[in-house]
Amino acid sequence: MSTIHPTAIVDEKAHIGQNVSIGPFAVVEQDVIIGDDSTIGPQAFIANGARVGNSCQIHKGAVVSSLPQDLKFGGEKTTLEIGDHTVVREFCTLNRGTLAHGKSVIGKHCLLMAYAHVAHDCIVGDHVILANGVQLGGHVEIHDYAIIGGMTPVHQFCKVGAHAMVGGGYRVVQDVPPFITCSGEPLRYAGVNSVGLKRRGFDAEVINNLKRAYRLIYRAQLNRRQALEKIRNELTQDEHIQALLHFIENSERGLV
Repeated sequence: MSTIHPTAIVDEKAHIGQNVSIGPFAVVEQDVIIGDDSTIGPQAFIANGARVGNSCQIHKGAVVSSLPQDLKFGGEKTTLEIGDHTVVREFCTLNRGTLAHGKSVIGKHCLLMAYAHVAHDCIVGDHVILANGVQLGGHVEIHDYAIIGGMTPVHQFCKVGAHAMVGGGYRVVQDVPPFITCSGEPLRYAGVNSVGLKRRGFDAEVINNLKRAYRLIYRAQLNRRQALEKIRNELTQDEHIQALLHFIENSERGLV
């Protein structure tokens, strides 16, 4: 049985799952789905278009599925989707999509720390961490297991690859390839994310193969085409090297 505080305002047409808790002064609009075992904190605002998964936590003052901050938005019906077991901490602001993509998506098992912002049409993968005050511009992609340090803005249309880690307080204005760490102003490659990869079960051979690939990209004074050709010809072509190649080949904003 769900528990709704008497001061909360929940539209009768909203779909509220089993064992959901909705705190004082929270607002849940009409076109909303909240999955089983989720918690909506005090003063949270769950706007039309929100699709909240099972076992999610939306903390105090968070705003979920608010209107896009995009002058091209014409009031079209779009959504903001949050996957199961994701935690949205205090005062995060998460915008729904526009006609360009139709939805904004935040995956499963993510942690969005206080004051993070996810703009319209963003795609955030699973197991992603956005630290305090991270600001994602429109159409940003954050791939699985990426970590963005606190107070970091990510420019619209940028991509951050899987298992990458961006240091806090820097600006992301180009794509961050997978499996690396980066820091500095302007943002620079700072090595393969060896510690994070080990924690996630990557073996030493895979990590060393990735290190060899990134030496060719960043240290060998080769252009992008030459580096990718050497990676294809000289390195073990496992799934992680394939993911690296695919990311770089499809980068539109260039690499950090």
